[in-house]
Amino acid sequence: MEKPKVVLGVSGGIAAYKACELLRRLTESGHDVRVVPTEASLNFVGAATWSALSGNPVSTEVWESVHEVPHVRTGQAADLVVVAPATADMLAKAAHGLADDLLTNTLLTARCPVVFAPAMHTEMWEHPATQENVATLRRRGAVVVEPAVGRLTGADTGKGRLPDPGEIFEVCRRVLARGPGVPDLAGRHVVISAGGTREPLDPVRYLGNRSSGKQGYALARTAVARGARVTLVEANTGLPDPAGADVLRAGTAVQLREAVLKAAEDADVVVMAAAVADFRPAAYATGKIKKKDGQEPAPVALVRNPDILAEVAADRARPGQIVVGFAAETDDVLANGRAKLRRKGCDLLVVNEVGERKTFGSEENEAVVLGADGGETAVPYGPKEALADTVWDLVAARFG
Repeated sequence: MEKPKVVLGVSGGIAAYKACELLRRLTESGHDVRVVPTEASLNFVGAATWSALSGNPVSTEVWESVHEVPHVRTGQAADLVVVAPATADMLAKAAHGLADDLLTNTLLTARCPVVFAPAMHTEMWEHPATQENVATLRRRGAVVVEPAVGRLTGADTGKGRLPDPGEIFEVCRRVLARGPGVPDLAGRHVVISAGGTREPLDPVRYLGNRSSGKQGYALARTAVARGARVTLVEANTGLPDPAGADVLRAGTAVQLREAVLKAAEDADVVVMAAAVADFRPAAYATGKIKKKDGQEPAPVALVRNPDILAEVAADRARPGQIVVGFAAETDDVLANGRAKLRRKGCDLLVVNEVGERKTFGSEENEAVVLGADGGETAVPYGPKEALADTVWDLVAARFG
């Protein structure tokens, strides 16, 4: 089979060196990659490096190999174009259709999916001009992943850091798999919770659960690849941030509730994939609870945690907001799932059987997605991203 053709555009930012890792992942996974750098980017990584790593010639000019019409053919032949890093200047040129070098010409002629991975200082990212350009590109069907928060050049820290190259690769892989066409979640804001809450008992102990957060992260990654703006509220996962998602941290159920309700104020979809503790200790011991010889420990009194899913479903922040819940069951899975769907009042409920060696921490999952309209969609055992895509298929269908 012919290798998928990927154009890797590199614009002139210090994060250009990170694109070498993205290129390696693309080539090692069987893609034929042509690197198209801007002239400015060659101040950071030279053409010889790109040529050696990709195995293809590298040019920035439309005037080289003119008989092959590279400013047209490069974009026409591509199955995917990804620009990483995409500077503020590159986003502006792409949004306004400027074409003064090979990369910008390629963007104009490409009819395949296009992914931009921005990297710049926080002030540049937040500037109204940049935000307007990003909105324009997204409206036209491009996937513009949100930059990460972290260390920038110099001593500055903030939003604008290029996401991890491995995470950008995952976005590219998913976008390429879906093929051409406007992403079906473009223009939508989705809020996803992931992981498991921990309820402190004393300074060293807590009540928790086995949730790894991997299903929630799969939902976040697939939503980014389908064009959504994603807010991920994570609880105790330790997983790398998915490229393109705004990540909020929460530890306890109360903290998770606060973060989800705030993020849901302008959300089109809320997906509660986190395993939220039903109970928490009624009292917190400020010092470590000591064991005493010959004495049994005192019983731990518990109180109920807020039911976040039921609260979000009952008091939707905006008309038409879609709410998706998860039900982890150990017995009478479907019966308990149907009862929970009625009780919670959500639109979709993903029901799966869990246990010590089932689902939690695994890369695979199987489930039945129940709909408030009576629908049932079985998802066979397979990668968690396959279940995530099924959930988004069902959500997208409800937008009409």
